[in-house]
Amino acid sequence: MEPRPKSFYYLSAFFFLFIVFLYGPTLTIGILSFQGPGGGLTFPMRGVSLHWFRDLFEQQAVGDIWGSFSRSLILGLMVMVTTVVVSIMGGLAFRKRFVGSTVLFYLIITSLVIPSILISLGVGLIWSQSGLNVHWSSSGFGAQLTWTLPFGLLIMFAVFNRFDRSYEEAARDLGASPWQVIRYVVLPIIAPSLIGVALFGFTLSYDEFARTLLTSGSYNTLPLEIFGMTTNVTTPVLFALGTLTTVFSLMVILVFLMVVWFVNRRRNLKGSDAGKGMI
Repeated sequence: MEPRPKSFYYLSAFFFLFIVFLYGPTLTIGILSFQGPGGGLTFPMRGVSLHWFRDLFEQQAVGDIWGSFSRSLILGLMVMVTTVVVSIMGGLAFRKRFVGSTVLFYLIITSLVIPSILISLGVGLIWSQSGLNVHWSSSGFGAQLTWTLPFGLLIMFAVFNRFDRSYEEAARDLGASPWQVIRYVVLPIIAPSLIGVALFGFTLSYDEFARTLLTSGSYNTLPLEIFGMTTNVTTPVLFALGTLTTVFSLMVILVFLMVVWFVNRRRNLKGSDAGKGMI
């Protein structure tokens, strides 16, 4: 076996440092969340315990942790469903050129490059000046869609650019209506990509701070609540909260990956069964 070149070790060391830089802060928060009852926000730790996790489930004087969590969860689900539906419709619409399609495409992409705090300010002003109630479920919902919809549409554009239209043509030749083609041919094929769009929509909404800052009204979402706690809380309960939210995010990603695996497995099984029937 030939010895590896020196560049391999240099690149490996660089990659290792990148991983440490990427996940080091999260691991540090996770470790410090297990401080003893007399521990603080510094290292070395003063004992090891679950005291600060138990403290999260007791009556808190530092804020509405679980209320903000439920609001972020509901808002994330709202944004997820809307992003998936609009992305499908947009992807189908852009399969054919229409008047103003290029301008509309660039307007969609522009939302990604505008500073998030300016969008939050603009949406908040529109709502307040129109006499509408600035609330996380209305103005906050609209502000977050300006962040999730471009990602969802870009994914759908990439999916439909690689989509083999011969499947649709075969279904139409067999007498399927346009709706049946979409329901029984297009949607099952792009289902894994739709799950990816849903994951993007939920996670981007759940973690969003800047676009919710001036549009959530008097009720905080979880990122806003955590930000407020950083100026008031001087105990590792903040680290415990960060650890739990990280675990929750990983669990959501795991659930979506399992759904993708299940969809692909089911589709492969159907394909193999169909092949057996033709033999």
